[in-house]
Amino acid sequence: MKKQAVGQSMDRVDGRLKVTGAARYFADHQPEGMLYAALVCSTISNGRITAIDTTKALRAPGVADVISHLNAPPVPGYKLENPNPKQGLKIFYDDRIYSNGQPVAIVVANTLERAVHAASLVKVTYNQEVHQTDMAANMDKAFQNKNMKDYLRGEADAWKKAPVSVEAEYNIPIEVHNPMELAGIIAHWETPDKLTLYAKTQGVKSVQQTLKNLFQIPEENITVHSQFVGGAFGMALRVWPVEVATILAAQKIRKPVKLVLNRREMFTLVGYRPAAIQKIGIGATRDGKLTGITHEAVALTSPYEDFTEAIVNMSRMMYACPNVNTHYQLVPLNLSTPVWMRGPGEATGAFALESALDELAHQLNMDPLQLRILNHADIDPEKNLPYSSKYLKEAYEMGAAKIGWQQRSNTPRQLQDNGWLVGYGMSSGVFGAGRGKATASTTLKADGTLVVRSAAADIGPGTATAMVQIAADATGIDVKKIKFLLGESAYPEAPRQGGSSTVSTVGSAVNDVCLALQHKLGELATTGHPAFKNVQAADIRHEDGQLVTGTTRIGYTELLQQQQLPEVIVTTTSQGGEERKKYAMYSFSVHFAKVHVHPATGVVRIKHIVSVADSGTIVNTKTARSQMIGGVVGGIGMALTEEALLDHRFGRFVNNNYADYHVPVNADTPPTDVLFINKKDPVINPMGSKGLGEISLIGFAAAVSNAVFNATGKRVRDLPITPDKLI
Repeated sequence: MKKQAVGQSMDRVDGRLKVTGAARYFADHQPEGMLYAALVCSTISNGRITAIDTTKALRAPGVADVISHLNAPPVPGYKLENPNPKQGLKIFYDDRIYSNGQPVAIVVANTLERAVHAASLVKVTYNQEVHQTDMAANMDKAFQNKNMKDYLRGEADAWKKAPVSVEAEYNIPIEVHNPMELAGIIAHWETPDKLTLYAKTQGVKSVQQTLKNLFQIPEENITVHSQFVGGAFGMALRVWPVEVATILAAQKIRKPVKLVLNRREMFTLVGYRPAAIQKIGIGATRDGKLTGITHEAVALTSPYEDFTEAIVNMSRMMYACPNVNTHYQLVPLNLSTPVWMRGPGEATGAFALESALDELAHQLNMDPLQLRILNHADIDPEKNLPYSSKYLKEAYEMGAAKIGWQQRSNTPRQLQDNGWLVGYGMSSGVFGAGRGKATASTTLKADGTLVVRSAAADIGPGTATAMVQIAADATGIDVKKIKFLLGESAYPEAPRQGGSSTVSTVGSAVNDVCLALQHKLGELATTGHPAFKNVQAADIRHEDGQLVTGTTRIGYTELLQQQQLPEVIVTTTSQGGEERKKYAMYSFSVHFAKVHVHPATGVVRIKHIVSVADSGTIVNTKTARSQMIGGVVGGIGMALTEEALLDHRFGRFVNNNYADYHVPVNADTPPTDVLFINKKDPVINPMGSKGLGEISLIGFAAAVSNAVFNATGKRVRDLPITPDKLI
C-alpha cells in the first residue's frame, strides 16, 4: 500500500545543514581574490552633490577604489534620453539626492574593516534643499497612480444612511524588515559580459532578468546562486540599487566584490512597510446586516517610484455587503522606496477593516464573531464567482472553542485576573490563492535516487521539504531517496517566492514532472521488457516505485539497470488553466487573542493565541505550523512594538537598530495554538493546497487591538499599542 508523504510532519530535509552551520548563505561564499565594500551614504534628505573628495580614502591602506557617479561604469539599461524620476533610483547616475541614507559612493578594500574606515574618510558636500518626510503634513500632495483604480459596488458612501454606523481613522507606522541575515550581494565579472552573483534573493530568475535588462548582456551569461536565504519576506523580491552599485564596483575593479549592509542601512536601502492613514466608514441594520463600507487609504512612497499594494482590496470582498467603495492614494516623501512586507498591503488594510467591524459590533451590542458569521460571503461579492473552497465558518468555530470565546464578556472591562484586565479579541484574514507557471526537471538514477530541480527559492518555509513530499507521493519513491535542488539560475524556470504561491506553483510542476517521468518509464518498459510488450504506457500502474501490469512488477531501478541506462531525465512546464475565470480562490485565516492589560501602567501581555488556517491541503504540518507561528510573531510586533521613528528635521531614522526598534522576542510570544482546516481545494492545483504564509499575519494586529479594547474599553487606532496610549 502506498505510504502518503503529503500531510506528514516531516523534518526539514536541510535542517541538519542549518543547525550544524554547513548551510552556506550568500555571505559565506569566498570567491578567489574577493574584496570588501562599504557604503558612503547621504547625510541630507534632498538636494544635490556638489563635490566628493576621495583623496584620503584612496590613500588609506588596502583600498582598491572609490566608485561614485563621477567614475562609475555606465549602466546601459538606464534610459539616458528619459530622465523621468519615476523609473526608480538610478544608482550613481547623477548628483541628485532624494533621501537620507541614499548611497553616494562605494568603497572597496581588501578587508571589511579597511573598507569601513576608508568610507569614513570620503568627504561629500551638498547643495541642500527642503525635504519632506512627515506624511501627515503632506496630505495635500496625495495623488492617485494610474494603476490605483477606484472601486464601486452599489451606492457610494451608503454606510452614512445606515441605522448603525462607525466612522474612524486607523494609522499604520513605517515598519522595517529586520531579518537576522543582513542584505547584500557578492558580484564577480568573470569576463566583460559574464556576471556571477551570490545573492540574498527570493527569485534567482527575476534577478537574472533584471540584470539582463540593466546591463544588456545575454541572460545565460548571468549566473545567480541563492541556495539558502536567512529570511526575507518581501525585502528580497527585487534587485535594489545598492546591489547594482556593488555590481558596478566589481565591473570597474575586475575582481569579486562583497557587500553586506549594516543594521542601520537595512532601514533605508531594502524597503519597509509604508506608513498608511486609512478611513473606514461602515454601516449596518440594527440586526447586524452590513449595508455599506467605504475604505479610503493614503500611503507613502518615494519621490522616484510609485509603490502600490492591495491595502483596500480586502474590504471589497471579505463580507457580503451590497454597497462598497474604495479609494487609494500615495504621498511622495523624501524616503527610499517601500516594498511588500510579509502579509503586505492586505495586512495594513485588514487592521482597519477588522478593527472597524469590531467597533460596529460594540455599537450593535453584538458578539463580533456572530457579526462576521452573519455577514459571511457565500460567493465572492467582488467577482460574483463561487469559491474554489471556503471553510471560514468552520475556522471560526474551531478557533472560538480553542480560545474559550464563551468566557468573553461583550461589555468591556468586565473580566480581571489577579489585578490585570482581561480581554478577548478576534479578526479574519484573507489572501489570494495563486498558481503561476513553473518548470521542473527530474533525474531518476539507476541507483533508485530521484533528483528534482527548479529555480525556486526558500526564504524559510521549508520549500525543499514540501517538494520532496510532493514528489514522493507522485512517484511512490521513499522520501529518503529524493532530493530537491533549488536556488540556482541554471535550474528550470520558477517564479519568485512571494505571495504564498510557491507550493501551489512549483509544487504543481514537481507533481506534473513526476507523472511525466512515470509515463516515460512506462514507455521504456513497453519497448524493453517482455511482460510489458503489448501494454500501453498509459495503462501501466505505478506503485511504490514499481511499474505494474497484471501480476508482473518491475522496480524503477531494475528497469534502468536492465536497459543499461545510468539515468532518465524529464522536464515539464506546469501552469493553471481556465479555473481562475470560474472560481474565486483565496486562503482564509481567523486569529483569536486573549490579553491581560495592567490598569495602572498600560502594559499589554498576550496570554493565549489561536490561529486557524483555511488553506487547503497542508503539505507538511510541522513546517506549516512554524509558518503560522512566524506570522504570529510578526503580528505581535505589528500590534505592540514595531515603529520606525523619523526625526523630520533631518529626515533621518532615529531608532535604526535592534536596541531601539523593538521586535518581539521569545518572552513576548505566548502559548500559541495553530489549527488547520486541512481540506483539499478541488480546483486550484493537483495537491489541493493554497497559500499559508501571508494569512498567518493578515488580520492578526486587529485581533490584539480588539482584545485590548475588550479588556480596557479604550480603542487604540494608531499602531503600535504602547502603554502611553492606554493610560
